[in-house]
Amino acid sequence: MLDLLDPDALGEPGTMIFQVDERIAPDDDPDRNLTNLRDHLSALALEWLLPMPVTDDDPDAAASAYGNALPESIDLVHLGLGPDGHTASLVPGDAVLEVSDRPVALTAGEYQGRRRMTLTYVALNAAGRILFLVTGEDKREALAKLRAGDDSIPAGRLEPQAGLIIADAAAVGDA
Repeated sequence: MLDLLDPDALGEPGTMIFQVDERIAPDDDPDRNLTNLRDHLSALALEWLLPMPVTDDDPDAAASAYGNALPESIDLVHLGLGPDGHTASLVPGDAVLEVSDRPVALTAGEYQGRRRMTLTYVALNAAGRILFLVTGEDKREALAKLRAGDDSIPAGRLEPQAGLIIADAAAVGDA
């Protein structure tokens, strides 16, 4: 049986963990996704995590460097879904939705008070699989649009090679 807590069981280089998006904020800021990852991942998983370099002095160069560090295709991308249909930091109305020449970009403006670095459709659509985890009644309309392939929401514009949506009863509703 494969022991996922044994680093030798997976072989080298191990399972790499890449961030899907990150708020541009100082290290250890409670708004940072990285802060939550550090609080909830094992020490072993953290060894394989490549954080988005959002504190670099030149965020555009940092986004480019992060994109260059990504594999051509990520095996599995775990995404959430916002009530407004955003996923990663692909948010409604932001110019980042139109980025088609690189796997990582910065949002043009702030979303919920912060600019962000995000994987773009280039990286997300190249992924082997996409897994959406959707919870809460406030996501019901966005989930219905995602399931219908409605490209009026950012998540609906994804064209994954393979995908799976796991949603709780509140998000699914009567569907």
